[in-house]
Amino acid sequence: MKLITWNVQWCRGCDGRVDPARIVAAARDMADFDVLCLQEVARNYPGLPGSLGEDQFETIASLLPDYTVIRGAGTDVIATNGNRREFGNALITRLPIVQAFRHLLPWPADASVRGMQRAAIEVVLQLSSGAPLRVTTTHLEYYSAKQRAAQVERLRELQAEAAGHDSDSTQPQKDGGPFQAMPRPAAAILTADFNFRPEDPLHARLQAPIAPGVPTYRDVWRIRHPGRPHAPTLGVHDKEQWPERAFCCDFIFVTENIADRVEDIVVNGETDASDHQPVLLDLRD
Repeated sequence: MKLITWNVQWCRGCDGRVDPARIVAAARDMADFDVLCLQEVARNYPGLPGSLGEDQFETIASLLPDYTVIRGAGTDVIATNGNRREFGNALITRLPIVQAFRHLLPWPADASVRGMQRAAIEVVLQLSSGAPLRVTTTHLEYYSAKQRAAQVERLRELQAEAAGHDSDSTQPQKDGGPFQAMPRPAAAILTADFNFRPEDPLHARLQAPIAPGVPTYRDVWRIRHPGRPHAPTLGVHDKEQWPERAFCCDFIFVTENIADRVEDIVVNGETDASDHQPVLLDLRD
């Protein structure tokens, strides 16, 4: 299974041009992907630099007709013209979707900074082997350390929650209705622009033991490239927004029970279709 995660900055490249088709083309050039996890996808936000207010969820869906697009907008508000405005994540896949969840992450008040609601998309996919696998993608708070830390704790709670649902299939079944038990396995992939760096304590916290019997997350880069610094994913090309040295804040984690299936992880340092670089995971089915 090939998965790409990418903060696309509302499809705005380093040239200032907003172009969803360029994002899709760059992802296709990188791999024949099964799953594409995008952060910062916008609908009806003409105030964003370079945007005309296009519905990027719909545009991307039209460019990938063989895929299903799951929206996960953290911001969902009404515009002055009465239309909805959305900003958040998208999980796009050609694999069968067993079930999907949309989680609003904690947003504790922090009067010292501005902020916005964050959301996570969790999808249970059926691999070609027939086994289910959870994929979660999100985008953690940038300005508030307090909010970011709370969001990391919620991601850990969601992992424990999913592991606890492994026993659901032992309960009496009500096939065909909403009480029918569906797979929600502990085996999982977690992707995001986490807005922390590898040396941040939150990076270690996300990988700390959660509870007995709950598989913990592991940083795929360190599985595949132990001892090597993370390849930078932000500030590689866009020196106007990010004049400091480029760094990594976009990670892919897998649970320890599937860590031996990691084939490779690659950061595409060439494209300048966003201020972030896309990251590719190759996972053995």
